[in-house]
Amino acid sequence: MRTQRIADLREAVLHEWEHRVRASVRGAEQLLPPILINTLPAFFDHLAEALSREHPRDTAGSNSNMPAVHGNERARMTNYGPEQVIQEYQIFRDCFAEAALAAGLSLRRRDWAILQASIDAAIRDSIREFTAMHESFQRRIAAGLSHDMRNPLSVILISAQLLQRRAGLEPEKITELTQRIVEHGKRLDTMIEELLDTLSYHRGQQLPLALTRFDLLPLAQSVCAQVNLQHPDKCQVTGSGVTGWWCDNSLRRALENLLGNAVKYGDEGVIDVLVEHEHDRVRISVHNSGSFIADEQMSRIFDYLRREHHGPAPGWGIGLPYVQNVAESHGGSIGVDSSPATGTTFILDLPIDCRPYVDPAA
Repeated sequence: MRTQRIADLREAVLHEWEHRVRASVRGAEQLLPPILINTLPAFFDHLAEALSREHPRDTAGSNSNMPAVHGNERARMTNYGPEQVIQEYQIFRDCFAEAALAAGLSLRRRDWAILQASIDAAIRDSIREFTAMHESFQRRIAAGLSHDMRNPLSVILISAQLLQRRAGLEPEKITELTQRIVEHGKRLDTMIEELLDTLSYHRGQQLPLALTRFDLLPLAQSVCAQVNLQHPDKCQVTGSGVTGWWCDNSLRRALENLLGNAVKYGDEGVIDVLVEHEHDRVRISVHNSGSFIADEQMSRIFDYLRREHHGPAPGWGIGLPYVQNVAESHGGSIGVDSSPATGTTFILDLPIDCRPYVDPAA
């Protein structure tokens, strides 16, 4: 099947791209593999979908901000100039075309048009975001911590309400509910401390992170279970265990924000969380069906105090900026893919070991 043959080119294209970029792009030879490869695997997947007649995606950048995320991360994590960002995408185009030729896969006129349109759009989006990151400081987002306090508060209130109606509750259930109240009360105390630490925080600077080594899959399962407590069977987690160095508390709050948005803005369908590992990076995808994000809103959804949905769902417009700041402070990024046909997927992309990218003084 032609679609599968294109997908099978993935590793060969990415391997050759990394080799050529290190050899010819100024500053690339010093980058660690997880930073260099960045969002290119997702960009390849989107291009493969665009080349498939069965998928509604027109180009690799349709309904996605992954090229902009690439430019953002290049501005934060490298010494690149705009020329180097452009050169990376040009090399990707050449590697894809040559890998297809070597595999005996002929690219038709339509394929060439999609490939070139994808590269051109990716360069525009990347350079626009790259330039924006270099031109100005970002807005303050410390208030995002206050926003996140609502999640443990909600668990505490629900547990307390269940205890008020304690008639018929087993002793084990009472113990579980009281432990939950204590646990989330401690989390609130930690958030207040972090709020004091980040009163002067701007995007573009690092959040204070407490890095430990742990498995992300149980963390995702724990946050999903918290959602299911209020919305039974609403969230499910798939994937495999991935152990690395991250900040447990900030990633937990980032996932709470993403799942909270999926509940508020999605339909009645199940929220799917996928944890996967490749190229020394971990990707956590949160997908919901239903309401989608229009192209003209895509570049603004991470702006502080902006809410693109003006319906009945509550929100202060400061959750997604915090998620982005968590990703960036780990040396990673957050992207979104959204369309009426496929729903909305937020992709949290992080290095497996964040220690080289975290400033100990932050």
